[in-house]
Amino acid sequence: MKLLSIIKQHKKKSFVLALGLILYAFCLPKDLFKDPTATVITSQHNELLGAHIATDGQWRFPHNDSVPEKFKTCIVQYEDEYFYNHPGFNPISIIKALRDNISAGEVKRGGSTLTQQVIRLSRKGQRRSYIEKLKELILATRLELRDSKSEILAYYSSNAPFGGNIVGLDAASWRYFNRDPHQLSWAESATLAVLPNAPSLIYPGKNQERLLKKRNRLLIKLLQNKIIDSLTYELSIAEDLPQKPYPLPQIAPHLLQKIAQSHRGHRIQTTIDDKFQQRVNQIVTNHYNLLKQNEIHNAAVLVLDVHTRKVLAYTGNTPTDKAHQKDVDIIDKPRSTGSILKPFLYTAMLDAGDILPNTLVADIPSQFGHYNPENFNKEFDGVVPASRALSRSLNVPAVRMLQEFGLDRFHQYLKQLQLQDLKYNANHYGLSLILGGAESNLWDLCKSYAALSSTLNHFSETSSEYYSNEFVEPTFFASEKVDFGTLSTQKTLFDAASIYLTYESLKKVNRPEGDESWEFFDDSKQIAWKTGTSFGFRDAWAIGTTKDYVVGVWVGNADGEGRPGLVGVQTAAPILFDVFDILPNSDWFDQPYDEMKTVSICTKSGHRASSICDDIAHEYIQVSGLKTEPCPYHILAHVDTSETYQVNSSCENLGDIKHKPWFVLSPLKAHYYKTKNPFYKPLPKLRLDCYGETQVTMDFIYPKENTTLFLPKDFDGKTNDMILKLAHSKPDVRVFWYIDDTYVGSTTDLHELAILPKQGTHRITVVDEFGNEAQQEVSIAE
Repeated sequence: MKLLSIIKQHKKKSFVLALGLILYAFCLPKDLFKDPTATVITSQHNELLGAHIATDGQWRFPHNDSVPEKFKTCIVQYEDEYFYNHPGFNPISIIKALRDNISAGEVKRGGSTLTQQVIRLSRKGQRRSYIEKLKELILATRLELRDSKSEILAYYSSNAPFGGNIVGLDAASWRYFNRDPHQLSWAESATLAVLPNAPSLIYPGKNQERLLKKRNRLLIKLLQNKIIDSLTYELSIAEDLPQKPYPLPQIAPHLLQKIAQSHRGHRIQTTIDDKFQQRVNQIVTNHYNLLKQNEIHNAAVLVLDVHTRKVLAYTGNTPTDKAHQKDVDIIDKPRSTGSILKPFLYTAMLDAGDILPNTLVADIPSQFGHYNPENFNKEFDGVVPASRALSRSLNVPAVRMLQEFGLDRFHQYLKQLQLQDLKYNANHYGLSLILGGAESNLWDLCKSYAALSSTLNHFSETSSEYYSNEFVEPTFFASEKVDFGTLSTQKTLFDAASIYLTYESLKKVNRPEGDESWEFFDDSKQIAWKTGTSFGFRDAWAIGTTKDYVVGVWVGNADGEGRPGLVGVQTAAPILFDVFDILPNSDWFDQPYDEMKTVSICTKSGHRASSICDDIAHEYIQVSGLKTEPCPYHILAHVDTSETYQVNSSCENLGDIKHKPWFVLSPLKAHYYKTKNPFYKPLPKLRLDCYGETQVTMDFIYPKENTTLFLPKDFDGKTNDMILKLAHSKPDVRVFWYIDDTYVGSTTDLHELAILPKQGTHRITVVDEFGNEAQQEVSIAE
């Protein structure tokens, strides 16, 4: 009541006082400093990985609340000894400064506290005057009321000038001493504490003697105030001053570049393991020094933690030069996939129940319209187990498997993998999709392999359940935690058994024929891995996974120039295994028994065993594989006791006829199969004294159906012959050849015939002496 009566008696004074208090309360801006800051990234352990300079050209790190105790002590002792006791200004210092300045006739001494200096730094560009001093004083007291002493020191240490274009303690510590400010010695902290006093006159490399005197005076004061002991003092004054700024660390420059696009001017803690990142960088550098001798200048490596989906290492390129685009981050750039998508097709066919792990796949010359795929070694196996076709990365079986599975169907699976660079429909890519006809990037591919590995891990960890969001994006932000979604008994994309069987195939190392550079592989580690090489030797890939990690490698030239020898197994795989060598060993994946069944398998064909298969093994297969057909390759042959001829009751006593399961391939498949499998026994011929029909088959080896051929010419201009080749189930039978109904010759045993047809389309007809006939059309181009 008394207060109200006083206010009523002095209304004007009360209004002025209230207005003054309101103005005082709101005189201090919420954000004292709005200057642009550098983009800074740190590791998962908060070690500096790199920084981009601020947009105004200053090395000014984002505000940091953490100020090292040594620097706090040094700056308070040097600038404001009564900092913790005054309300924002020091009357005694102000009076002394006024006395000295009036006596000198000019401003010789400031008398400002650290709080006032914070205000002055925030009001940059203001003229030094007594009016300005008064404003600083008022704002300083307001700042003391709003923020703690520690927060005020943090403002100062983050925004004080340290000479040149260096602003703030963090930037100064790294530029002058190449270390984090919390790791500075007393001498180094003292050096930085005296720099803001006259940063334009005294800084490392300039006026060294004056800087040394200032530093040592502060160290003496610390000794006198018993903050440091005499031994520390003696060691401190013996330390040298920095002579010039250090370059800031650039441990993950391409990740810094990526983060700066969305978080410019921020300090970001990443998931990167700084020590591991540096070792990966060194591996890439070592291989780059070898690769550049073959004019291969670029490479990238990405390492993911399968369990957390966090990025552990991000090396976006080699330390090449600008002429070879060293600043390009390859990890997210689309490149031709080569064979790196083959495991996804194999997994999809297992998951759909179209094949079993070792189902035989045809590996013979194949023509799909105008598309004629070839294996890397230019050879054929006739037939090959699907798992071995995958581990050996055979092209022809992969294309035939894609055709059988369905191009559109596989394309849909790839879309569900969220491969961002798969932008066109299935027909745009055609069957070449499986051999590099599409593009993808290292990020998406590693993400997909990590999702498959994680599916297996989660299946064994959750009593045979799947997470709904397995194909989540990896993260390099330490603050983010990936969300795998909810648990379900329904698979996300592929079932665990199909993934496991694919990985079992991918961990089997099969050295490609003709390649002897395999000494880098440490077979003590179990890794599911795949290489890929794009058409024209432009892109080399290697991606591997264990239970815990995924490592992805791309090697090539950023401008797309191809180079001889730029193949996955020779250039990318060595980097892959060097990286795995510095990772902890992992156990192999747990077998997902709940998604598997034990069945009898024909060991020769890989199919479920029929009643006449003679070599059977009991193996685990995926549940969906139960619907596959029994072995179609075995027939029950009736042969004589020596197994030399087929016989029947018309020519042999029933007691002397052996009924034996026989593994039979078609003539064309057998033609190539027996070159790699010398113990293959074709079905015996029917003995001449026996009656009955026996199946006779024949097929063209060359040319294939609807092929367009260009006949080469010699140096003298003479056109070379075309060699016709035929496989017959009874090689010793005579075969008659016709071109457009014109007889051109006959062959026995080796069914090869040289002809020289004219330009245009021709019909080739063959007839054997039993009357069996086969036809083929071929176009001869000029």
